[in-house]
Amino acid sequence: MAVRAVRGAVQLERDESGHMDEQVKQLLTAIMERNRLTADDLISIWFTATPDLHSDFPAAAARGLGIVGMADVPLLCAQELDIDGALPRVVRVLAHMESDLPKAEVAHVYLGAAAALRKDIAQ
Repeated sequence: MAVRAVRGAVQLERDESGHMDEQVKQLLTAIMERNRLTADDLISIWFTATPDLHSDFPAAAARGLGIVGMADVPLLCAQELDIDGALPRVVRVLAHMESDLPKAEVAHVYLGAAAALRKDIAQ
């Protein structure tokens, strides 16, 4: 079993806690489903949010997914760099996992307008 990393992002329509919760849950669910992951496969998850997001911690959504074992996965939130012209209201994810998938088969997930961030790897 190898250690792999999977990326993902979602752009929020607005900075509201409930909306962030919904969108981050959708992103994490898609990452887990597309890569056939369980909480036991996850080593850690890093979240970043653009500086215009203040309503909640993205990691709080992960804790609220109701997935058995998710409480044992280390989660960390950080602020994304404030770059002129960057896509606003974006939550990014970098999840480290144990997987038999070859690197080329890891399914990175960019939802909605966030797909523009990494057209080369978004699936």
